[in-house]
Amino acid sequence: MQQCKEKMETYLQQNQVPFQEQQHPRTFSARTIAESEHISSKKTAKTVILQVNDQMMCFVLPAAYYVDMGKVRAITGTGNVRLAHEDEFELAFPDCEVGTMPPFGNLYGIPVYVDTSLAAEDSITFPVGTYTDTMSIKYADFERLVHPRVAIFAQAQADF
Repeated sequence: MQQCKEKMETYLQQNQVPFQEQQHPRTFSARTIAESEHISSKKTAKTVILQVNDQMMCFVLPAAYYVDMGKVRAITGTGNVRLAHEDEFELAFPDCEVGTMPPFGNLYGIPVYVDTSLAAEDSITFPVGTYTDTMSIKYADFERLVHPRVAIFAQAQADF
């Protein structure tokens, strides 16, 4: 799905944001992307799509973390929170392969939350619509373009 990658390239160029593009072997997890690109999993962003009161929202966090639903309920002020089903977010991100959406929910009309642990990084790397492509930009540029709500909702995964 080159359309998402091209959309991101155009958007970043129009906003004068320098970026780097990387490719890696086909992979389905943010942690594997970090390993294959030799990038810290703390800088590798994954986007988790949740339904909050029947509104789709992007929650962006480091690859080695997971979304703590209790914390999401607390920051959104509702108990009605669940993971979005693939068919729901597939429609919202029609130019992306399932699960490879960039953390730019603003380009898709979807509110974005970012975890404080990712916001502390100087740069972030994220998928751009395919299972083989990523981009890296300065976190400050991401924040300037997306205006995410910064909150604490991620929990580190235990290594096995």
